Amino acid sequence: MSNIFGLAGLVLILIGWIYETAVALKTRKVPLPLGFAVLYGAGSLLLTIHSWILNDLVFIILNLVATLIAIINILLIFRSKSN
Repeated sequence: MSNIFGLAGLVLILIGWIYETAVALKTRKVPLPLGFAVLYGAGSLLLTIHSWILNDLVFIILNLVATLIAIINILLIFRSKSN
């Protein structure tokens, strides 16, 4: 039963982040400050490692995708600053 709550939370969080990243890709504007994106990405990476050690698939997926999204946002921030 708890897996249902975990999966539902995973889906909702990822939908929100994917939506925001899609808007950023479309508009070429990232509303996130660079510092936040870097801290969020680093934290997500560490939580991915922690989840891997605990063998918790829901949090491995969530944090791995969150790390990738943070990297995409960081790259978009750098791209927008260079233009």
